[in-house]
Order: sequence, then structure tokens, then C-alpha cells
Amino acid sequence: MQFNLIGPFEIITDDGREYAPNAPKICQMLALLALQPGEAAATDSLILELWGGNPPRSALRTLQTHVYHARKMLVDERAVAPGRNLLVTRAPGYAIQLREDEVDVSVFERHVREAQADFTEGGFERASEKLKRALALWRGPVLSNVPVGCVLAGRIARVEELRIRALELRIETESRLGRRRELLPDLRTLVNEYPLHEWFHGQLIATLHQAGRRGEALQAYQNLHRILNDELGLEPSDDLQRLQSEILHAAAGEDPLPLRRRDDRMTRSAVAPLWATAVAS
Repeated sequence: MQFNLIGPFEIITDDGREYAPNAPKICQMLALLALQPGEAAATDSLILELWGGNPPRSALRTLQTHVYHARKMLVDERAVAPGRNLLVTRAPGYAIQLREDEVDVSVFERHVREAQADFTEGGFERASEKLKRALALWRGPVLSNVPVGCVLAGRIARVEELRIRALELRIETESRLGRRRELLPDLRTLVNEYPLHEWFHGQLIATLHQAGRRGEALQAYQNLHRILNDELGLEPSDDLQRLQSEILHAAAGEDPLPLRRRDDRMTRSAVAPLWATAVAS
């Protein structure tokens, strides 16, 4: 079976059927438990997620009722093999007994973690393949069809940050493999998806410059300048301003600097990629 949380919440049953529970609070509860498979979630956390800071007096009893109905649903829908106890009571609350490979978020995190290790060891092809598998798991925003309380919101934010880390690492990995120009369509998408992420903008600007597309590189810089000024009242980082100056003063017909030097000097902007921190730790 499989719990898919990246995108609409769905359960892939043991016989391969796709099942989407239609009870919002049961979905919330199962999603929160599935984000920490095998670990108990406290009843207080579950109540906070389902009812916020002002739960009804009957919250604990209602939570127990939701657990009962969730267990019955999993059996009635034949989501698990007969005799498998999936949703268990465990102090200080409840736990869902899923393996890592039965939750798409856990699989995603493992691929990214292994890709980071491969990248650090110079295994760029291995890292590239694992990142492709990781990012292919994204079917849309995490839990896009589930009501989200404050507890789930924090967990979702963590997964979204890990996706940004994976995207950054993919750009670095493909660059090391000499596939930088192939990333241009993806970079254009990323600067629209994450308009305040300076590092993505820097990668787009530097790649266009390296490809000899100076006009487009300068336009990309102006787009970033406008976004930062309009949204935050800020200027681009010093590194990106130096990159703009290099583009403006590039001699006619002169080949761009070698890509590796450009990565070292220009594309590692003041906004360091998230994956670098994770590798260092």
C-alpha cells in the first residue's frame, strides 16, 4: 500500500486501487500521522490540528470516534492486508504503522538525502538520477485536497522547503554534468514559481550570459530588480550586481567566462542554496 501526500491525499490500496477518503477530519488526522510514520502523535497535537486553539469539550471523545471510523474505513476499503493493524493506540496518542517506502514524503526525503551524499562524494550522475526520482513524486502542492490546521501547516512548510533544496541541488548537479543550458526552461519556470528566490534568478542570468544571450540575461536581471524593489524595497545582492556589470562591459565577440569559474564567482549569490547547509551538516 502507499500513502500519497505530495499532491491530493490518496491511499493506494494493497490491490492497487486509488482511494481518496472524503471525511475531512479523518484525512487531516491520517495525514498528520503519515508524516511521521511509526511515531506516535500526541492527542494534544491531534486535537490542536483538528480544532485549533479552541477545541470543544468533547474533542477527546470525538477524536477517539474519528480513530474508530478511520480504522473501520481502512478495513472496509481493503486498504491493508487482513490482520494488519495499521492505526494503533500508542502513548501519548496514536501512531500509523507504515514503512518508509509506503509514504511518498518519506521516499522523497530519502532520495534527496542520498542525492546530497552522492553529490558531496562527486557522484553527480547518481545524484541526478535520485533527484529525478524525488521530484517526479510531486503531483502538486502537499495535501492540496485536505483542510490544514496549524500543526500540518508546519509539517507541510518543511516538505516544501525540502523541495526547494532538491531543486537547487538538481541545478548544481546538472551544471557539474555540463547540462546547464538544458536547464533554461526549468529556470524560467522556477523564477516565476519562486519570484523572491535570488539564487534561482542568479542561475538564470548567469546561464543566459554563458550561452551568449546577453540581452535576455540583462532583461532577467531587470525583472529581478523590479520584483525585489516592488515587493521588498531591496536591491539585488552584490554578487548579482557584479554579474550585471560583467554583462554590460563584456567586449563584443568575447567568449563568456568558462562556466565553472562563473559558478564559483557569480552564481553562488548571497542567498546560498538550502542544500549546501544540509550537506555541510
